[in-house]
Order: sequence, then C-alpha cells, then structure tokens
Amino acid sequence: MPYRSDIAYVYDGSFDGLLCCVYESYYQKELPLLIFSPDETQETIFPVKEISTNHAFAERVEQSICVSISHEAMRLVRLCYFSSEKGKEIVALNFLRLGFKLGARVTNMLSNDAVSKMISLTRFVSREGMYYKEFIRFSDYNGALVAIIEPKSFVLPLIVQHFCDRYPSEQFLIYDESHKHAIIYQNFKPTIVPLEDLELPEACETEVKYRELWKRFYNTIAIESRINPKLRMNNMPKRYWKHLTEFQD
Repeated sequence: MPYRSDIAYVYDGSFDGLLCCVYESYYQKELPLLIFSPDETQETIFPVKEISTNHAFAERVEQSICVSISHEAMRLVRLCYFSSEKGKEIVALNFLRLGFKLGARVTNMLSNDAVSKMISLTRFVSREGMYYKEFIRFSDYNGALVAIIEPKSFVLPLIVQHFCDRYPSEQFLIYDESHKHAIIYQNFKPTIVPLEDLELPEACETEVKYRELWKRFYNTIAIESRINPKLRMNNMPKRYWKHLTEFQD
C-alpha cells in the first residue's frame, strides 16, 4: 500500500507532539508535506490532520529511535526541535525515516540530502548554545543575577545545566526575549517557564560601577597592534553584542 502524501499535520508544538507526528506517519502510512504548530501561519491546499499528543506513543518512538538507529540520532532530533527554522519537523521526519531504514550509519551519510539538512540545522543550534555559554553577561539586581538573551534557537535547555554548575549557590534568571521563556534558578533547582515580558528596576550604584570596571578592563587588556575587527566578528558575531556589557554605552 503506497504512502499518502497529500496531507499536512498540525501538532501542539511540544517535543512529544513532534514524536507523535512520526508515529502517525508510520502507522497511518502517510508522508505529510507539512508539519506545523498552531502558532505558525501556514497555507496549504491539502487537508490538515490534527495530531494529538500521546505521551505513551511518544515514548515508544523515542525508544525506537535509540534502539533502531542510535542515541546520537535521538540527540540530533532534540537539537532539531530547538531550532527556529521553518520546516524543521519535516527535516526531522525525513531524517528518521532514513534512519529507521539504514540504522546507526545514517548519521555519517553527509552526502544524503535528508542527513545534510539535519546536520546543518543541528550544528547551528549547537553552536548557538555554545556561544551563549560564553556570551551571557549577568547583572546583579538585589542579590539575584539576571541576563537577557535574544537567540534564534531555543537554547535555554542547552545552557541551563552549565549555569547551574557554574553558579550553584546563586539565584539567577536568564530571560530569552525571542522565545518568551526564562530559566529561573533558586534553592538549587532550575525551571524553564514561559515569561511574556521582563521589567527590571534601575541598576543600583554598585552594579553600575561593576559594569564600568568590566568595560575598562576589556578596553585596557586590548593590544592595539593586534586589534582585528573582522576576526572579532567571526569569533563573537555582531548579533550577540546587544546584551554584552563591554559593548554597551
């Protein structure tokens, strides 16, 4: 029986929901041309099927990926889900369909279009996560450390453990202005929660002095003869500068 391809899936936007789309595709013999969440604007001439999230089905798919393909494939699917790239769901589905057919070697088949798309997308997400481990700048507000970021990908799950390990005895908040979520860490426990907006009080005098000291340190250690703006932008892309203390007026 041939797979039906004149169809689109809409799911709740969760990771388990994405895995349920994979489940539906296999068990109903369908190859959706689109998979999207309700907050995305999509126009299609094909019928749209709403995929309900069933955590038992999602768990079965996750176990199947780890056993039939590899744990590395599962890691790539998670990274793909954190991407903000349009069409990421179809990228994940095509990668998994090939993986279920070929097994663990699929992750090394970089010349295959489905695999190269997956690797390219997940490398961007992973790289952005690493950047934010380096480029986050905290400010002290009444004893709590606060940072604001504007990533393209949803990197909070990728960086949360790093900052918990780095500041185990602190209270901190990292606000993702792009995705309207925040990491809140207090009493040795992190949570990632939706947060529509963040209003901060004026920085206290001590915090302002620390910022000035950091800017002075940054400018003082620079070796004028070695200043290379192009190299700096390669290592520290300009879109990250907005929330870097050393570049603020």
